Amino acid sequence: MLLTAYTFFHVVLSLVGIGTGFVVMYGLLASKRLDGWTAIFLSTTVATSVTGFFFPFHGFLPSYGVGIVSLIVLAIAILARYRFGLGGGWRRSYAITAVVALYLNFFVLIAQLFMKVPALKAIAPDQSDPPFQITQLIGLLIFAVLGFRAAVKFRVEPTHAA
Repeated sequence: MLLTAYTFFHVVLSLVGIGTGFVVMYGLLASKRLDGWTAIFLSTTVATSVTGFFFPFHGFLPSYGVGIVSLIVLAIAILARYRFGLGGGWRRSYAITAVVALYLNFFVLIAQLFMKVPALKAIAPDQSDPPFQITQLIGLLIFAVLGFRAAVKFRVEPTHAA
């Protein structure tokens, strides 16, 4: 029962992180900071990665590798955003790392959907099957394009009319 509640909490954090991450992505593409959305995105995405380490599994799992990479990327995003105030190259670093953090959360979402949704599991029983790999490749390509655009669009502080 406790594990079920913990799993629910972890999933809710993840979905909030993904949802707010897409709002933040919109802001990056529109060259808007969206401070409140950013705080929710970064905090829930950090919490998702951290809570993923406390499930009762033994040995090193691929999800742990994704969690470690995610926390490193998020540390850079948080430093760029809050410590260095998006100054200079930190603005582009923030845009790139925010998109990578969102992608990693989305990557895990796809993996979980293929493991838990019966129709998806039927077409790709393990994660080496073409439907799973093609889906992940499409996700990667979409995020690569969005990440590139975000790095370009969010690079310059927008000017405001007086």
